[in-house]
Amino acid sequence: MGNSYTSNEFLFSFQGRINRAKYWYALFASSAACLVFLSILAFAIAGVFGSHIESVDVDFFHVLTKLPALPFGINFRDPAPSPGAIILFYAMGTPIFVVGMWFWAATTVKRLHDRDKTGWWIVPFFIAPGLLHRWWDWIDDPTAALLISAVAFGLTVWCFVEMLCRRGTRGPNRFGPDPLAPVDTRPGWDQQSELEFVPHSAGPSPASHVKREP
Repeated sequence: MGNSYTSNEFLFSFQGRINRAKYWYALFASSAACLVFLSILAFAIAGVFGSHIESVDVDFFHVLTKLPALPFGINFRDPAPSPGAIILFYAMGTPIFVVGMWFWAATTVKRLHDRDKTGWWIVPFFIAPGLLHRWWDWIDDPTAALLISAVAFGLTVWCFVEMLCRRGTRGPNRFGPDPLAPVDTRPGWDQQSELEFVPHSAGPSPASHVKREP
């Protein structure tokens, strides 16, 4: 029997499995929803402070590489807004980004489960490539930099193939049933309705009330 998720479980639960199609949808939905809400917030703040928006940027996949800066941002056109507008945008935008990141992380872990991998595979698939690219910027040795870049690229390609291209484990695995398994819609056997019980009566049978002719 395939997985059946409520909306909250699909968005926020780290348990179970999801297939490739749902993961493609999750990546698009989390990125698009986060960008839409941040853009609405940015235009609202710009309207209040009399500024104009040039762009709003969101980057889920390089959270660690952008630290200490936040992995989302806003660019204003002239005239430049007051510092209060920028502080307000980041203060109100951070909860939106955190919810989007949770959605992405939860669905990513469930997709890893579908491939019979633990959630710790997020480290080599998503965190390590970004950190390696940041390390690459600090290295002066061309050979070492090339090697680090090749490792980061290899991990990225492996992640893409594993997460977005390959089918999940056929049949149940240690994380749950196969989400692509056909759902058994046959009604279960209701023992109570199948068995008919004749009520017991302590009184005499109807035949005993019939008067016999002498």
